[in-house]
Amino acid sequence: MTLPGACVADTDPGRLDLADVHTFLTASYWARGIPFAVVRQSVRNSLCFGLYDGERQVGFARVVSDRATFAYLADVFVLESHRGRGLGKLLMAAVIAHPELQGLRRWMLATRDAHALYAQYGFTPLRAPESFMQLYDPDVSAEPTDAGRRREAGEGEAL
Repeated sequence: MTLPGACVADTDPGRLDLADVHTFLTASYWARGIPFAVVRQSVRNSLCFGLYDGERQVGFARVVSDRATFAYLADVFVLESHRGRGLGKLLMAAVIAHPELQGLRRWMLATRDAHALYAQYGFTPLRAPESFMQLYDPDVSAEPTDAGRRREAGEGEAL
């Protein structure tokens, strides 16, 4: 999907700049301090969208899905230098239109500050929040276990 001015969103994993994605995410409110190896593994196990201005990656979105009934939208961002140009809309349009994500019963996401953007694509607050539960560990990256240390070090992993 392309926006006039050479900006494009696509799902080519070979174009993703994981170092830039990690740099943004590790400073974000939702993934502060996330180890690079965890970002790499999350990208490997998700349908990822890069947003590009020419050859430079300026945004990202990640969808975790069974591609049949459910999708969770995560890690959506556009670099500050490129905000205000409709690029978040371009990225979201590419995500919602992706052929592998059609006909899903439910999409979910969590956001602190982008409700208006997501509402444009049909997202609404939970109708029955009392029906949903979560298992949440905000400090998962703070003190890794032995397995976490091995994963953080990237042992046995390559993208």
